[in-house]
Amino acid sequence: EIAPGLPRREVDGRTAQVRIVPFYDRSALIHETLDTLSDALVQQILITVLVILLVMRHLRSSVLVSALLPLGVLATFVLMKAFGIDANVMALAGIAIAIGTMVDMGIVFVENMVRHLDEAPPGSSPAVCVRRAAGEVAGAVMTSVPPYRIAVPLQIGGPDAAALAPALAALGFVPSVASERLGVASATKMCRSVMIKGLEAMVVESFTAARRYGVEDEVVASLAETFPGIDWERQAAYFFQRVIEHGRRRAEEMREVAQTVREAGLDPWSAAGSAERQAWVADLADTGVFGARGKPGFARSADWRTEADRILARIAGPQDTPPPEDRE
Repeated sequence: EIAPGLPRREVDGRTAQVRIVPFYDRSALIHETLDTLSDALVQQILITVLVILLVMRHLRSSVLVSALLPLGVLATFVLMKAFGIDANVMALAGIAIAIGTMVDMGIVFVENMVRHLDEAPPGSSPAVCVRRAAGEVAGAVMTSVPPYRIAVPLQIGGPDAAALAPALAALGFVPSVASERLGVASATKMCRSVMIKGLEAMVVESFTAARRYGVEDEVVASLAETFPGIDWERQAAYFFQRVIEHGRRRAEEMREVAQTVREAGLDPWSAAGSAERQAWVADLADTGVFGARGKPGFARSADWRTEADRILARIAGPQDTPPPEDRE
């Protein structure tokens, strides 16, 4: 079609003209990649339906997860078009790989949601149950943890842990071998949680009660004298933030910790109490005491007193709890 417009020249009575000869045609490879993407999508939908029906026996869940796969792929192409990203071989291959990740996460989320809905007492809000279920497993399916990203300290255990550590380090992880015995790394994490999550629960309880009686400054000063290496104002604000945002997941973890302590022959008074306090704060968060989840200011107050005042305003009548400005 463009041949007539290409340069030509008469040489010794003969016509010489520029010709365009295809050297490398990527269209065939692109079409093959699209076929691979299409096959992966169909196969993953079938696998998803089969797995959920066999394991959970829940048709609606299988339809939900499988329907999200083509919608996710469609949304990806829409965003690629909007941001001017070419649908090259690498991009299409990445989408094909991501489909499998979507299936994995979808099954994990749906299984936990169905369990929560089945175990919920009559009259419970389905939206609250779903939000709780999603919050419990969100940490398990996230891809990175800011600010470390994948360089989060990682304890591994078992007879092959030492051989696995270099491979994980090469990928950017920061592994350390806890023991060749299975269970040592988990026991370390569980016993540490008795202290860390327990301290979070104790700070929320202690500081909120101190705020109610107007002795918070004295309590903070006493703690600073006993533990001078800790900035208790800043640490308390951080603890309040973490419990408000992740209290549900922390409560579930502490219930498992309590079972671990119980299996060691001890009554898990601290662990069980921490689980209840963490769950209690999570319940308040679910009812909007600390604001709407997802908003920029949710669980981000730099002063723990702001959150303590919200708790006190919820649990006490207006006549019993003076406004925060009157207690400063």
